[in-house]
Amino acid sequence: MAENKVENGHFVKVHYTGTFTDGTVFDSSEGKQALEVLAGQGMLIKGFDDALIGMEVGEEKEVDISSENAYGEKRAELVKEVPKKDLGADIKPEIGMVLGIKAPTGQVFPATITELKEDSIMLDANHPLAGKDLHFKLKVEETRKPTDDDLAKFAPPVHEHGDHCESCSSDHCDTC
Repeated sequence: MAENKVENGHFVKVHYTGTFTDGTVFDSSEGKQALEVLAGQGMLIKGFDDALIGMEVGEEKEVDISSENAYGEKRAELVKEVPKKDLGADIKPEIGMVLGIKAPTGQVFPATITELKEDSIMLDANHPLAGKDLHFKLKVEETRKPTDDDLAKFAPPVHEHGDHCESCSSDHCDTC
């Protein structure tokens, strides 16, 4: 049964264009399939998720999202200086290159090289959009109660022994 208004937990197809405050586009679904999500379930940045609730099919909306409701503020503790010798001989560091850094939990996070020094590099593990206020144009294409297939599509991976891995960082998971 088709629904007309987005409610918490609904399956939603939404087209969007994300811009910085100067109007520069950083992401868009234009020319692609609509983004599919479960509304209000934390699958999106908070400001985007909140903006969807209550929208109707066919409705267009523009929303400004502060950095704290987007990707958060830049965190100084996520910027580290790393000796070049720790990179390995096969890596030729360049500004803008993204490397995977392993946290003590075993989870791997992307970090961007922001500066090259004589014997070290500066790595920034902040999300590239951290500290930025964002603007989105949204258009809801579809909303409905999720089916079992929808719920399965968005569920975290389940492993052979039945446990869900946390953010795909499980030591025993070959598929994540």
